[in-house]
Amino acid sequence: MKVLIQRVSSGSVTVDGAVVGAIGRGFVVLVGVTHTDTRAAAEWLANKVAGLRVFEDDAGKMNLSLLDVGGAVLVVSQFTLYGDARKGKRPSFTDAAPPEIAAPLVDYFCDQLRALGLPVATGVFGAHMAVAIHNDGPVTLLLEREA
Repeated sequence: MKVLIQRVSSGSVTVDGAVVGAIGRGFVVLVGVTHTDTRAAAEWLANKVAGLRVFEDDAGKMNLSLLDVGGAVLVVSQFTLYGDARKGKRPSFTDAAPPEIAAPLVDYFCDQLRALGLPVATGVFGAHMAVAIHNDGPVTLLLEREA
């Protein structure tokens, strides 16, 4: 399982002209799932996301977490995180899990973030989404947890 985390001042997802998820200060988290991913990987990543200290303290040092600053999370499923473009011009997505595996794990990841006390908004799994990301910094991190 991979998550691409972007620290944001705000973020939103629009589907068919309607905003389906929006947050203020926090993280936009793009989530990719592969065939062998498990709930344990989703739990580990949720804990890591919640505890990442990438918000500035009073001294201007990245020392505070989402929980410390009262931030929120916008989770967007992103199968293209498992795209492989090493050969040819068209990426292969064979490493991305099919929807019947990926959707429940993305939902479980969101549930774990909520259980940790974070407000979570989401996109719509499998939909064509317009994602607005207002990077803060910018700060972008890629985390991966293999099953």
